[in-house]
Amino acid sequence: MPRKDAYHDIVVTALEADSWVITDDPLAVSYSDKDPFIDLGAEKLIGAKKGTQPIAVEIKSFLSPSDVDDLESALGQYSLYREVLTAVESERVLYLAIPK
Repeated sequence: MPRKDAYHDIVVTALEADSWVITDDPLAVSYSDKDPFIDLGAEKLIGAKKGTQPIAVEIKSFLSPSDVDDLESALGQYSLYREVLTAVESERVLYLAIPK
């Protein structure tokens, strides 16, 4: 199980305040022989007849001495998760939550 980022609870609170329902914490995605974990899965009702909009949120805290290293790592992980979600849950939109 992955370790939660420093801003994890803040992101959960913000999503819930905006009427998102947290469905997975974390969101496990089965892909090939790997099972990556994305920090959150959530969904929101988008209209009585339209159903729900599922999202995934990867949270990054940027706490290391180098913001550039943190950004490179975050973008690499985001790109990987986007490719995986495209293959297995194409309706789910991926977001990257950062502190600033």
